[in-house]
Amino acid sequence: MKVLISDKISPEAIEIFKKNGKIEVDYNPEISHEDLIKEIGKYSALVIRSRTKVKADVIEKADNLKVIGRAGIGVDNVDIDAATSKGILVMNTPGGNTVTTAEHALSMMMSLARKIPFACASMKEGKWEKSKFMGVELFNKTLGIIGMGRIGSIVASRANGLKMKVIAYDPYLSEESAQKLNVQLVNLDELLEKSDFITIHTPLNEATKHIIGREALKKVKKGVRIINCSRGGTVDEDALLEALNDGRVAGAALDVFEEEPPKKLDIVKHENVICTPHLGASTVEAQSNVAIAIAEQISDYLLNGTIRNAVNFPSIEPQLAEKTNIFIELGDKLGSFVSQIAEGRFKEINIEYSGEVTELNTSPITASIVQGVLKQILKSANPVNSLLLAKERGIKIAETTLSEQKVFANLISVKLTTDKEAYSVAGSVFHQNMLRIVKIGEYFLEAPAAGTMLVFSNYDKPGVIGRVGTIMGEANINIAGMILGRSAPGKEALSIVNVDNEIPESVVEKIKQLPNALSVKVVKL
Repeated sequence: MKVLISDKISPEAIEIFKKNGKIEVDYNPEISHEDLIKEIGKYSALVIRSRTKVKADVIEKADNLKVIGRAGIGVDNVDIDAATSKGILVMNTPGGNTVTTAEHALSMMMSLARKIPFACASMKEGKWEKSKFMGVELFNKTLGIIGMGRIGSIVASRANGLKMKVIAYDPYLSEESAQKLNVQLVNLDELLEKSDFITIHTPLNEATKHIIGREALKKVKKGVRIINCSRGGTVDEDALLEALNDGRVAGAALDVFEEEPPKKLDIVKHENVICTPHLGASTVEAQSNVAIAIAEQISDYLLNGTIRNAVNFPSIEPQLAEKTNIFIELGDKLGSFVSQIAEGRFKEINIEYSGEVTELNTSPITASIVQGVLKQILKSANPVNSLLLAKERGIKIAETTLSEQKVFANLISVKLTTDKEAYSVAGSVFHQNMLRIVKIGEYFLEAPAAGTMLVFSNYDKPGVIGRVGTIMGEANINIAGMILGRSAPGKEALSIVNVDNEIPESVVEKIKQLPNALSVKVVKL
């Protein structure tokens, strides 16, 4: 497996990739966008920071790419929708630079309050302009935080230590969590009206683009100071410049910009603006942390299938990975099985979990089941894109969880409804991680969920099983096992025959012609 690192990153990451001997690393931190498009088809994984833009034109050529890893938090330089559609996992490292970025925001706030950079620049010019740089205290001032994720929460904690009054706007934060953080939750208008300082800590998306724009700046408290160490488009720079010029905003501290490096320098050169070149995560500790984290995450995914900190797929907690992965494997096989016995156009997939499996996060298992169903008709289907592919094709997905055990300690049931009929299968994980199919339709049985198998139904009459065995023997097909399920003697029966060889279509046709045969399918798992 080959990994391309296309941005500058701590050398510790390269060593982590190399140490297992199964991953080859190419380090090319200056690769151009054009060359990235040409070369990306060689790689299983891509490691980036903020320089590399992984847009649809790159992803279109990424035929072997399994994962994109961002050494940092923001992934707005990755086309998530295109990656998901292609089945490429996108990971970030949300914890590696949170403290560093929060500390930078606080440093910017303090520098802005006391005009430290301006005073420093004046002294370096040989001046002593003490009266020119009158500042303000932070004590007892109101700090408004927009976005109370990891970074915003750390900023709130430190600001409480500075004896500031902290209010916050975050539509996803509960009142209980806000109380624990010693923060008062308010709406955005109230935050704008009350804050002496405003700091932004949100991702950039449709809801947060220009969250500090012209309308917002009309509502701010006169003399407010604004700090942005989040993403460059959360602040409308033209509107902020107007507010600085007319005095509504006393000052701004900006670490991020709508265009980086910025070409419009009016706001950078403004006398009341402090600027840094996107340094929020630029400490030795943070760069080491995110590099190590992304290398470990990608290695673990490529080698073991463990998913952590994915932005387009549910993550699996490391301590539950082994247990979850065996159910993911079972889910894939159940989905594949039911789709191979089904006829007609797929309309709906109903999934039911019961027993021990309900203690896990079932979202990745559901994705694997849907992948199993779809991969019979769509070779590009994988757990990352399966739900999107189903949605695009109008296939409904329904999931039910029952905590109580039924007949089995754990059970996954899958019903696939087509425009012709409904087909169902259920499976369980037995002792020592043995995967078993335990029910097909209304028939209880126990068969290994592996290999090639003949699945046929018939009227329960003497001689049917023997004739099937004879046909198999004449075709030199070795039978590894046979399981029979039936509703009642003499009624309909269903059998699974596990074999060691491929089953030619000619053999299937002979079995279909047997007296009392009802349906015959070959399933490959």
